[in-house]
Amino acid sequence: MAAYSVQEAPVNFFGGSPLNRLSWLRLSEPFVNAIVEHQSTRWLVFKDGNPLLSTPEGTKLGKVIRLSTSEVRPWLGSKPYFAQTQNKGEVADPAVSVLEAARLRGPGIVFLGLHENDGASSGALPSSDFSKKDAAAVAAKIKGEPYFSLDVTGLEERQIDDVLKSVEAGRPGEKLSFVETRAAMSSMDNFTGSVIAEARALVDWNARNKFCAACGSPVYSTWAGWKLACTSVLPWADLSGRSACPTAQVFAEISHPRTDPVVIMAVVNEKNDKILLGRNRKWPGRFYSALAGFIEPGESFEDAVGRELWEEAGLKVWGVRYHSTQPWPFPANLMVGFYAIANDSLPTRTDLDNELEDARWYTREEVLQVLANPIGTRMTGNDPFKQVESSQDSPPFRLPPMTAIAGVLVSDWAHRKVVITGPEEQVKGNL
Repeated sequence: MAAYSVQEAPVNFFGGSPLNRLSWLRLSEPFVNAIVEHQSTRWLVFKDGNPLLSTPEGTKLGKVIRLSTSEVRPWLGSKPYFAQTQNKGEVADPAVSVLEAARLRGPGIVFLGLHENDGASSGALPSSDFSKKDAAAVAAKIKGEPYFSLDVTGLEERQIDDVLKSVEAGRPGEKLSFVETRAAMSSMDNFTGSVIAEARALVDWNARNKFCAACGSPVYSTWAGWKLACTSVLPWADLSGRSACPTAQVFAEISHPRTDPVVIMAVVNEKNDKILLGRNRKWPGRFYSALAGFIEPGESFEDAVGRELWEEAGLKVWGVRYHSTQPWPFPANLMVGFYAIANDSLPTRTDLDNELEDARWYTREEVLQVLANPIGTRMTGNDPFKQVESSQDSPPFRLPPMTAIAGVLVSDWAHRKVVITGPEEQVKGNL
């Protein structure tokens, strides 16, 4: 449990973050460098966006492995790990704000937060405690497990393999490998899923954003992986013959991790006995899901629901009702789930934006039949939409699993956990 409390609400897979993210300590060099050495610190390792898994001999299903600092140390590079300067081994002056927990060399590292085993109390310390000389002694007082992510994508293959072999030698009977995140989801518990969602989104953001959007200069990591800054603002940057980067002229020299909101909606008819499902042109036949789309500038969530349903299925909706959200780290989406009502006597049309190949109404009985089938919601391999081989027991169509909010929306409706009904003129908040 996180150190703060949240009112009870549906918690989807990848959500319910259990970490106290300690955001006020991300810029503290004494803290982040000391916490790396904490005896309980654990590392989630990624390569090309794929997490490192451990698979016991004789099994096919691996689990995300959490390595210790001693196991990953050969990958980390030279100290200090944070608050680096142009000179190796030198710790930045804390008065230089652009170097707060900065990392200029070595593979990408992000401090994810602290898992406090006792959810009723917090062992987190204020930033003022780390102004003392012996930061390691102060960090040692923190109870729980600090978590970091580590991206080894840019390292040489032999350097990666040497460490993996060393770790395997200390863990007899285990085989380590990097596995596509979607393929690994079925082996994750809720705790692991939520931490992986945070880690993967940040690893991806740091990996794909390499240049300043204002001037094109390379960027560097600061605030323990949570911010990126233009290298032109570094104290030793040579600006001869060029103008200062616009980001250096205002308090905007940093960029923050990106999250892209997406509305996803299960549309039912007025009688509440049918649901509208669609199939994207990129998906194999027989796979149907809730309709979804990115929120555009100047839109509310409700606006986006109405626009997307009209563009994709040619239907007007009303009675829009919020259900829950789900972080979706592919690469950094926030799925915002809704229910809405539409007239099932009107024809659907998919020729407006041509995103869907088909959109049709299914009865509750048809949906329940698929949900009850062992392979009705099964995903296979690295491709979440890969066609499951047909057999005599195959369902007439397939639906998303419960690890996706689309599957939750459909299942909750099918099992009558939600009731959304009524003619348009009786429902407030019409679109």
